[in-house]
Amino acid sequence: MARISKNVSVMCFHDELCQVYNALMTALSLLREGSKVTLFFGSRGVNAIHKGKVKELKCLPDQPKEAGDAVMKRMEEMELPSVEELLFMLWKEGAQMLACPLNVPLFGMSKADFVDGVVFANPATYYKEIVVQADMNLTF
Repeated sequence: MARISKNVSVMCFHDELCQVYNALMTALSLLREGSKVTLFFGSRGVNAIHKGKVKELKCLPDQPKEAGDAVMKRMEEMELPSVEELLFMLWKEGAQMLACPLNVPLFGMSKADFVDGVVFANPATYYKEIVVQADMNLTF
């Protein structure tokens, strides 16, 4: 079967664990099929790339605690990689990972707070060079 070769933009605007996880797993799957993948973390998504906050992402925070805990337990039983591990894999396997230069200071963060591999997006060129030229723009 032929490998998929697309230029893919994945935008993550949430810090809810399931949304972040879906964004990262989608990006990793496309990357491993041969696509060029750029991840953009904006709005609350910047919490997913913060060294301290990535460990505190909650699953289904709008549901009763038991619902989120049950999903977390199933994820553990399935031995799924953590968000931190997924971010590391994406970085090491060649995904470009960008943080919104407006939301980072808005949430009181700096580049020093990022997990490895994340850099600031250039607002002057991000949409023109990444989003407009992408074969697929996926938003989570």
